[in-house]
Amino acid sequence: MTATDPALTALANGWGALSLLHSRIESHIERALQSRHGLSVREYSLLDVLSRQHDGEGGHLQMKQVADAVVLSQSATTRLVTRLEDRGLLLRYLCPTDRRGIYTNVSEAGLKLLREARPTNDAALREALDQAAANPELASLVQAVEAVDAARR
Repeated sequence: MTATDPALTALANGWGALSLLHSRIESHIERALQSRHGLSVREYSLLDVLSRQHDGEGGHLQMKQVADAVVLSQSATTRLVTRLEDRGLLLRYLCPTDRRGIYTNVSEAGLKLLREARPTNDAALREALDQAAANPELASLVQAVEAVDAARR
């Protein structure tokens, strides 16, 4: 039996705390978005990512880019896009310059729902971070998340 490297144990503990923080935040936001807007966190994230595109040639994301942005496999992203397209929240179309490329854009209904859901998402995030900050194991991670936000301003 070999002794455990303390540095690796500390790294694993840090990763466990980060994973716990992420899970708690995602669960809290999921409940809020589902109950008030009928959206999952993934659906909200996809609408949010796509809404930040600019108009004009080259301004829309291909499905691979969408998958990378929402951190899903291409097949899971396609299923998610199809679900939102069926609800009238997204539009899919072929690239005018490369018929193999498929682009995705948020519909007017999707933009409206996103505008309505954004305050819910933001409030749920704040609530989840405040709850996590009370936990000594997670407090430093919450401070790090808040420092990233402060650095962007």
